[in-house]
Amino acid sequence: MSRNMDATPAMDAYWMPFTANRQFKKSPRLLTGADGMYFTDDKGRQILDGIAGLWCVNAGHNRPRIVEAIQKQAAELDFAPPFQMGHPKAFELAERLVELTPAGLNKVFYTNSGSEAVETALKMAIAYHRVRGEGARTRLIGRERGYHGVNFGGISVGGMVGNRKMFGTLLSGVDHIRHTHDPARNAYSVGQPAYGAEFANDLENIINLHDASTIAAVIVEPVAGSTGVLIPPVGYLQRLSVICDKHGILLIFDEVITGFGRTGNPFAAQTFGVTPDLMTVAKGLTNGSVPMGAVFAKQGIYDTFMHGPEHVIELFHGYTYSGHPLACAAALGALDTYAEDGLLTRATEMQGYFAEALHSLKGLPNVIDIRNIGLIGGVELSPLPGEPAKRAFSIFLDCWEQGLLVRTTGDTVALSPPLIIERSHIDRIIETLRGALLRAA
Repeated sequence: MSRNMDATPAMDAYWMPFTANRQFKKSPRLLTGADGMYFTDDKGRQILDGIAGLWCVNAGHNRPRIVEAIQKQAAELDFAPPFQMGHPKAFELAERLVELTPAGLNKVFYTNSGSEAVETALKMAIAYHRVRGEGARTRLIGRERGYHGVNFGGISVGGMVGNRKMFGTLLSGVDHIRHTHDPARNAYSVGQPAYGAEFANDLENIINLHDASTIAAVIVEPVAGSTGVLIPPVGYLQRLSVICDKHGILLIFDEVITGFGRTGNPFAAQTFGVTPDLMTVAKGLTNGSVPMGAVFAKQGIYDTFMHGPEHVIELFHGYTYSGHPLACAAALGALDTYAEDGLLTRATEMQGYFAEALHSLKGLPNVIDIRNIGLIGGVELSPLPGEPAKRAFSIFLDCWEQGLLVRTTGDTVALSPPLIIERSHIDRIIETLRGALLRAA
């Protein structure tokens, strides 16, 4: 018997990720299609996508070049083993990618997600020091309120309590510097906050505690997205880079969210003028169409491993689906789309209007801060007493009912619309959010 695909499916078996499962299954929000700036739900409503799917659909939905590339590749070469083998598109894509990265980041290692990219970068950092004869450098330094995926390495260096507290002692030898959120001095900053570069000096304190000879790497998001859109203060990332270089510590940028045009340049490293030693990406790499991640490494890191007999594997790490043919095809289609539409720098064109519209929400009930950079925005709300995150979740539900998809993290409403956004879309997003804030007062 054929199934009615338009009917609400049975929902008991699926344990949903990062979802209030019981609430969802009482009142499902089902998406059945997508095109351009809009999703279609199971009731036929058009839902304006205010978060680019999940920070990933930077070019908008259903882009022809990407769709055609995936379809053609599936019929031509559905899989190629990545160990001791290769296929042309994996090499073509790597060459295309390093044309976009900051100078020096010219080696690409493929993964299947941002979480895997982080694990890979952390392992590369530790292995790099060991190969150099500094095997004592095993300590990893993250940051409070950081998000680096959900594998054990990522949640260990991450600093979001909810992601950590249920999973035991995590990795040993990990420490954290302070986050940069400073509402007392920086509330309602437009773009980068003026105050807080000195927070980077926390790293010197960590180094004094553990000694630089034990520290392999520091990992930060240039813009912390999942913890509520925390923008780096002016000079902060530059100071971190100087301290890392001084002590021989690798600096890793997690650009899973900020990569591929989100801040007005191909990568946030270029927006802020700081080049890390390793950089992780995913999401926008394929415009969200096929799971894929990558780590970019400096030439010197790669060269350090290229010693010994040529038949011996230099780095014992990788995944069955590293550089999967469909993912590579999708990524090439995404890069073509970004280039043809000028999307990797379009946030620079739109950020002024976006910022002005977003900050017009200042003064509304329960709004206590607004943060933005490029086409990323966050509206922080005062929490309901004794019920953290509930006020923002109610805003999320209200916006959904009004045909707008936003994201919440804690009591912050986050926005990261597709880079194809027009002013009319910004107007609708802000006015819908304004109405929801007023109704929740």
